[in-house]
Amino acid sequence: MYSTLIVGRMQPQWSTEVAELFGAFDDTEMPHRMGTRRRELFHYQGLYFHLQDFDGEYGGDRIAQARTDPRFIRISADLKPFIRPYDPATWRSPTDALATRFYHWADRS
Repeated sequence: MYSTLIVGRMQPQWSTEVAELFGAFDDTEMPHRMGTRRRELFHYQGLYFHLQDFDGEYGGDRIAQARTDPRFIRISADLKPFIRPYDPATWRSPTDALATRFYHWADRS
């Protein structure tokens, strides 16, 4: 399994709207198409964290293909009023907001 963490900016009062948008998106086959096994959303002091777990290695090719799907395009547009880039000067896509993992531990028992 591979995990990604996208960091952005979001006002906490928008968490219900953002959760509803992702809930509707996740009720389609889109997560499966992208290889997403789990999604969790967090907010903390104006920051937004989007944790996703993928099957196997990061599904960059699968996600790239899904980006042309009208549902992916729609959720991206629907989220814009709520989620702002962490660094607007460098933002082009969610990959520009991926946190870098520098440590991982897992129970092997």
